[in-house]
Amino acid sequence: MKLGRLNHIGVATPSIEQSVALYRERMGATQIGEPFDLPAQGVRVCFVDAPNTQVELIEPLGPESPIAKFLEKNPEGGQHHVCFEVPDIGDAVAWFKGKGVRVLGEPRIGAHGTPIVFLHPKDMGGVLTEIMESPRQAH
Repeated sequence: MKLGRLNHIGVATPSIEQSVALYRERMGATQIGEPFDLPAQGVRVCFVDAPNTQVELIEPLGPESPIAKFLEKNPEGGQHHVCFEVPDIGDAVAWFKGKGVRVLGEPRIGAHGTPIVFLHPKDMGGVLTEIMESPRQAH
């Protein structure tokens, strides 16, 4: 397996609306998607397009959301994870497990509509890492 394309950087936020305003006003972002809920993951997300990747703004849907726990430690929000693409999520999971990397949970459908998993930050140099199967429309 090889390192795939950086798909996005996940940024936790207490308010998607405030974060969108920041990216629009301070960074000049013009391509910003509509926020949408992912109840199965307990989050609301919104993608901000950059020329070479996306920023995924992530807001908790409730107190049980993993993002709510992140925001308890980081009230203003901050970088939550990085996400790399792979051609096949099953092959990637087997490869990472074979390298002794802890895969957090089973593959599930992520915000781009493709299978994802997260890798334990202690096995990835302190960075929570999302692995996603490349969106078919990107090819």
